[in-house]
This record gives sequence, structure tokens and C-alpha cells, in this order.
Amino acid sequence: MATTASPDPKDEALWLTPAEKEAWTGLVSLVLLLPGRLESPLQHDAGLTLFEYLTLSHISEAPERRLRMSELAYLANGSLSRLSNVVKRFEQRGWVERSPDPEDGRYTLAALTDAGYDVVVAAAPTHVRSVRELVLDPLTDDDQQALARIAEKLRTRPVDLA
Repeated sequence: MATTASPDPKDEALWLTPAEKEAWTGLVSLVLLLPGRLESPLQHDAGLTLFEYLTLSHISEAPERRLRMSELAYLANGSLSRLSNVVKRFEQRGWVERSPDPEDGRYTLAALTDAGYDVVVAAAPTHVRSVRELVLDPLTDDDQQALARIAEKLRTRPVDLA
């Protein structure tokens, strides 16, 4: 008599409740919709993608306008290879300079030049207007606090997909 193995619980779908489905579809639609809506004005007004703006912005806010490339990739939510390509273009435009980290030569620093700082300062009002219009203005203070809490929970939760 052959025995059949019991199914792996990981293979069984745990279908979403209506409330869970509403939360999930609301989140995924925002995740897919917002980047394009935030990027369009930046492209039009400053000729920058959202990723490029975030890259410049994070460097501009760092001490001495310098960041390790690995930290910058994390902050801008991009791979090191994608970031390297963007920073290479920025170097060619005179906006960023790369150098070995004097504290640990295994790392590379990206430093914003004065010209790069001027670019991000010029683009910032467009970005802030879009963030306010698309994200912050429709929310109450309590909504904004809840959004920040939820984003932090989702962003910092360890994930084991194995």
C-alpha cells in the first residue's frame, strides 16, 4: 500500500480576507503608482529620474555631502550596480566625485560637488511640491503618523522567504 506524503503547509495558499485584500491592493497600487507620479515633474522640471534625485538628495543631506556608495545604495533603494551607473553619469556631468574612503579603503565615497548641490537644490521644490500634493496633503497628522509607523514596520521586518 503506497502512502502519500502530507502536503507541505507552505504550499497551501492562505487566502486573504476581504480586509487583508483591501489593505494589500491599496498598498500595491500606491507602490506602483507613486514613483511615476513623483518622477514625472522631476523629469519635466529638472531632467532627473526619481532615483537620480534621491541619490543626489541623500548625498546632499550627509555630513560633508559625502556617503559610502553601499550606504547610498541602501538609502536610495537601488542596487550597487545601478547606483554605480548613475554616479558615473553624475561624475561625467561634474556633480559627484568618487574616492576611496580614508577610514576604510575597501569602501568608496560619493561626494557631491558644488555643481551637484546646485542641481539638487534647484530640483527640491518640485519634488517637495509633488510629495505634499500626492502624499502628505490628503492625510491628517494622525494619518501621517500611522503611515510612518506602518512604513517603518514593513521596511525593517526581517523576511525569510525560504
